[in-house]
Amino acid sequence: MTTNALLQDPHPDLTALPAVRMLLKPKCADRGMVDGAWWPRSRDLARELPSLVAVLDECWGRITRVAVNVRRWPEIPEKVPAGIHTVSVGWFDAEQDPDDLLLLSYTVGRWDLLVVPPECDPDRAARLMSAAADVLTRQSARELMTDAGPARHTAAHAAPWDVI
Repeated sequence: MTTNALLQDPHPDLTALPAVRMLLKPKCADRGMVDGAWWPRSRDLARELPSLVAVLDECWGRITRVAVNVRRWPEIPEKVPAGIHTVSVGWFDAEQDPDDLLLLSYTVGRWDLLVVPPECDPDRAARLMSAAADVLTRQSARELMTDAGPARHTAAHAAPWDVI
């Protein structure tokens, strides 16, 4: 079972960044196809990735590379600043699940997060995030998106998922 806690970032240079909406699976040997879920507030990677990487640096060790699917992000920067280091950003098309965010760390290796669409209805986002963070989940990001029910969009999001 995962626990919810409001993100409190201790880095003074990152305090202006919004809390990261994510749920992670507990550390275990068999994590399945995804390691949790991330619900960004926009499709602007240059804006969204620094706060995500700052949190994951503390959880998983320094994140060095991120890969996304080109179909979900209108602009993909080559690099983004993340606290005291820079993260390289790459992209794939057919080779990577459109709803997957791949992260690489020197200390932990590879991690995959389901990316919940920013415009997602909060109820559906809650279902997606809970399913992705469940240790019994063995589905891919694409399968999770398909199984979570119909997409409904909303302009305003509730913020119960400002978690780690």
